[in-house]
Amino acid sequence: MSDDWNDNARFVIPQVQTQVFTNSNDYGRSNWRDRPQRKYQDKSNPREDRRNGYRGGGNRFDGNRFDGNRAPRRPNDDATIIKVPSKFVGRIIGRGGSKISDLQFESGARINVTKDVEGDETLIRLIGDDDAVSKAESLIRELTIERDNFENRSVPLEQKPPLEEPTFVEPPKQINWRAVFEESDAHEAAQWASLPPIKKEFYNEHPEVTAMSDEQVATFREENNNIVVERTFKSATSKPVPKPVVTFDQAFYQYPEILKEIEKAGFTTPSPIQSQAWPVLLSGEDLIGIAQTGTGKTLAFLLPALVHIDGQCITKVERRGPAVLVMAPTRELALQIDKEVKKYEYKGITAVCVYGGGNRREQIKVVTDGVDIVIATPGRLNDLVEAGHLNVKYVTYVVLDEADRMLDMGFEPQIRKVMYSIRPTRQTVMTSATWPMGVRRLAQSYMVDPIQVYVGTLDLAATHTVTQIIEIMPDDDEAKFSAFMEFAHNLDPTEKVIVFCGKKSRADELSSELVLQGIQCQTIHGDREQSDREQALIDIADGTVQILIATDVASRGLDIDDITYVINYDFPRNIEEYVHRVGRTGRAGKSGKSISYVTRGDWAQAKDLIAILEEAQQYVPEEVYKMAERYTVWKEKKDSSRPAVRGRGGGRRW
Repeated sequence: MSDDWNDNARFVIPQVQTQVFTNSNDYGRSNWRDRPQRKYQDKSNPREDRRNGYRGGGNRFDGNRFDGNRAPRRPNDDATIIKVPSKFVGRIIGRGGSKISDLQFESGARINVTKDVEGDETLIRLIGDDDAVSKAESLIRELTIERDNFENRSVPLEQKPPLEEPTFVEPPKQINWRAVFEESDAHEAAQWASLPPIKKEFYNEHPEVTAMSDEQVATFREENNNIVVERTFKSATSKPVPKPVVTFDQAFYQYPEILKEIEKAGFTTPSPIQSQAWPVLLSGEDLIGIAQTGTGKTLAFLLPALVHIDGQCITKVERRGPAVLVMAPTRELALQIDKEVKKYEYKGITAVCVYGGGNRREQIKVVTDGVDIVIATPGRLNDLVEAGHLNVKYVTYVVLDEADRMLDMGFEPQIRKVMYSIRPTRQTVMTSATWPMGVRRLAQSYMVDPIQVYVGTLDLAATHTVTQIIEIMPDDDEAKFSAFMEFAHNLDPTEKVIVFCGKKSRADELSSELVLQGIQCQTIHGDREQSDREQALIDIADGTVQILIATDVASRGLDIDDITYVINYDFPRNIEEYVHRVGRTGRAGKSGKSISYVTRGDWAQAKDLIAILEEAQQYVPEEVYKMAERYTVWKEKKDSSRPAVRGRGGGRRW
């Protein structure tokens, strides 16, 4: 490269230099037509020709041709040379020459990127009149501006700050998560401590109970359906378990108004679970009550709740929310509890039942006006809490009724969400008909050293006041339908029956067939309006209809004393539901009967069904034993033929 370029150089833009060629030996000679055609200069090296800007029919950015349009020339046809950083050459040319083509079109000048390099800069020739060259220089300048990504703005190269020497940066300090959690717990504890204190102990043992010896207590528990009482999570610091009460007076002699309400209800003696649960709850202990359906679990936690509400140190207005919260799995059970609460008038205590399908606006009004007890299904409860209509911070007594059923229905997330919003020093009651692992996990999470009271046995068992009849049926629906219709036509006018179906559509079909044959009935399932479901319960309770056809939504929470029959038209999918269905009859000391239609498709439940029937000393058909044996053989054969699958770690999974 000639030295006189630097002598004659003029700077047009920062770090972009331009120079006018006046030497007749270079490409800026006065007459461009006299310029040698490079096509014929070195025929021996056509590759060199192509590198110097000629490619057969012409290149879009070679300076000799621009899409068939020649750029205007300067009057003296001089070329302007500019220098650009070599790293921007690709940006100027673009993919396939598209960018340089656009630059030539916009500026009107011809732009030729040469091979000549000085240091880290490449020379570019611009040919055209002054305006075109100036425009081309301006466009190229825009392309050679460095982008500052951190400040999201354009910074010219010459304005960029000089690179600083790398400095040592200390690594970030490790977070002490234990300290963070401790601080969070302390803050939360301070918030709960700011609330009014809770009073939980309201029990003074009756002298007659105090006088009972350990042998007398053991005998009483054994004779009352084998009551078993123990600390669920045994601790050396646990207090002794209170003795059971034998009469209502022993439990509530300090609360004459409660005794009056019990007398009005017509009860004579406490049920086994009530005898042991009342002393525990009135003492302020957490309780897990496990007993069969229809054994008085609702009254076991309800009467201590009334005493608890009246014994708190703040009024309803100061509380700004309910004092007692009862969660139930179904609308029917929630309504049943609400009905039971309203039987007892004590100190002006009020209650409301909130559930999906009910009038939300009315429920909100009652809750916001002030109420002592809220009975709710988990879904609607979360809805009102999240919307800010229901404040549960002042709840001091919580009941999880039919906890096993709530977990079966998938309500565990809603339960945990609500329990997290209630102060941890609350008194917690949990009732269940069974004791599965999910219920144990829930108790361990939200209860403090609870006392477990269970009546009978922890093993699943149906009530012994029910005669359980198993009828083996063919797989076709016609046999079951004929048997049921014959039963319905022969039903005594004084008898009532609940028919359980596996599907809502089956319940509707049976209902329609009965009505067509002149037999009045009612139907209850999840697709019916709440008002219709409530009316169905009223009609079966007062005798308007004798037959109620239902799905498992009615297997729990129906407290109708005079149900004489339960028919399992479709056998339930698990044995737990069978026990709860059967428990709809034989309640309050009365006897009942259950009839179950069993087909070959129900053979997976045969083994568990045999255990239930044998425990209750019921007749087991021989075919049920054979079904259990066949299913066991089939399952073993299926498991043994299943190929082993290797896991990622090389182990085998079956």
